[in-house]
Order: sequence, then C-alpha cells, then structure tokens
Amino acid sequence: MLFLDELPEFPRNALEALREPMESGVIRMARAKRSLIFPAKFALAAAMNPCPCGYYGDLEKECKCAAYEVIRYQRKVSGPLLDRIDIQIKVGRVKIGELRNGGRREATTTPTTEKVGDSIKKFVAMARAIQMTRFKNLAIMTNAEMSSREAQTMARLEPEAEKFLETFDKSRISPRGYYRILKVARTIADLETKEGVSAEHLAEAFSYRLREDI
Repeated sequence: MLFLDELPEFPRNALEALREPMESGVIRMARAKRSLIFPAKFALAAAMNPCPCGYYGDLEKECKCAAYEVIRYQRKVSGPLLDRIDIQIKVGRVKIGELRNGGRREATTTPTTEKVGDSIKKFVAMARAIQMTRFKNLAIMTNAEMSSREAQTMARLEPEAEKFLETFDKSRISPRGYYRILKVARTIADLETKEGVSAEHLAEAFSYRLREDI
C-alpha cells in the first residue's frame, strides 16, 4: 500500500513516474547497456485538497483562491495519472462537533462497529473467493489484474448493461478508463455475489471516476 497525502505537492516528475508501475506492476531501469526490471506492484491511495486554501466547494467557508489558482493547483495531477486511479471520491469537511460526537459514539457503539467490520470482511472474503475461482487457470488473482481482453470477456455484462455502455461515448471516457470501469463494476458484482454485471453496477463504477471541472 502506498499512501500519498497532499498529492499535488509532490514533484510532477515523481508523480508521472508512478504511471508505469501502476499499469504494469514493474519498474524498468535502463543504465548504460543494461536494463533491469524490479517488481513494484502496489495499491495507491492518495488525498488532496480541492485548491490551495482548501475551501473550494465548501458549503460554509468561502474559498479565497482565484479561479486560475484553483485550475493550476488541480492540474498538478495530470489526466493520465488520474485515469489510472479507479475510485475518485470527494469528502466534505468534518465539523469539530461531529468529531467530538464521533468520539463519544465510539465508546458506546464499539460492538456495532465491530459487527459492521466483520460483515464487510465477509463480503470481501467472498468476492476474493469468487475471483480466485474465476482466475484459477490464469496467472492472476484479482479483477484489477485482468487485461483489457479479459475484462471484456469476463465482465459478463447483462443486456441492460450493454445498453448503458452507449452513454459512455458522451462522457469522453478513455479506452483505459473504459476497461477500468469494467473491472470495478465486475468487483461490485462480485461483492454482491452476482454472476452478471448489471447497469447499476456499471453506473456505480462510473460514478467513482467523475471529476468536476471548474
């Protein structure tokens, strides 16, 4: 697991260097007449503010950044890098009162929290078991490792899902983004122990890649 906080603050060349290992799971180093390949398979999690001051889009506090500052800040993370991040979500600012209430609830609802955690763990375990069976004759273990051709054939789209795909042409989804949506949708279906991928599964996977432009 690689977690990068304040993602736009990293040097651009360092971020762009992540693109190859995110795609292939290896790093290729060429020095003089030698070329070496190092294993580099990892899961990336990253966090960033919406703007330099951190309040762009906040419902209560006004953003003090000029429009060009917001654009310049957000563009520090390139489109090709974002295209390789399957799930992109926005998290609103948490109020201090909510943090305090959360702290008090933790002491009284720990059994419930543990119960929910156990339930999630069971769903993930079932999804993993489904994928291990699916890929038992292949050299991969998870949906994320599928090639584009494997994603196309193993997604098992239902008829309404095939029809839903027609809307993608209007959304300017790249070919890489399209296959990644298929993989995420297949995983959502696995979590529900569904054999086929429905339009709802595709819609949910697609929603995780939406990014507003100012």
